[in-house]
Amino acid sequence: MSHILIIEDDVPIRKELSQLLVNAGYETSAVTDFSEPLPQILSSPADLILLDINLPNVNGEMLLHEIRKELDTPVIMVTSRTNELDEVLSMSYGADDYITKPYNPTILLLRISAVLKRSSAPSKQLTYRGLTVDAAKGTLSGAGGELILTKNEMIIFRTLLDRQGQIVSRDQLMTALWDNEEYINDNALTVNISRLRAKLAEIGCAESIETRKKQGYVLL
Repeated sequence: MSHILIIEDDVPIRKELSQLLVNAGYETSAVTDFSEPLPQILSSPADLILLDINLPNVNGEMLLHEIRKELDTPVIMVTSRTNELDEVLSMSYGADDYITKPYNPTILLLRISAVLKRSSAPSKQLTYRGLTVDAAKGTLSGAGGELILTKNEMIIFRTLLDRQGQIVSRDQLMTALWDNEEYINDNALTVNISRLRAKLAEIGCAESIETRKKQGYVLL
């Protein structure tokens, strides 16, 4: 039975989260003293951490940064913030996923299950054009530096990379994103692909995603 540590200062939300997880078959514990939360976290037997960004006395992203110096325990950020910068910063500090409040309980449980499954699977290094792909951190890195992708951008990139050289339809990309988001429309998919293309161009991979009209996209 997996153990999940909840780091959430809002007591009703913390209790609601704990009950949801217990009902789903997980063991839970929680940080309740936020004056010095790090020692409590480091001593926890948690298999996964749910971490809020807005905490008293400490910023959740900074706390994540400190956690990653000591632990590789999977961390999902659970926050009311919707700023893309917070998501990028969280992923760059080592978050394994990021979900915003109010969340769909079923979606949250699916995300927890997916992260636990990934963390227990044998690690496999992914590469693309000499770049190392770290899907958990949301980064592509190489001699030219490190590129940080948002969660949606990495999902799109991984879906294309898994089928490199093959046409991936918009419906296939939407399905991949649906498993990780409560809702993303067709326009949002176009925006995410445009941003991904621009970021890839920054590290010398311009024109790496080719559009096949009425068919989909190919990662070259």
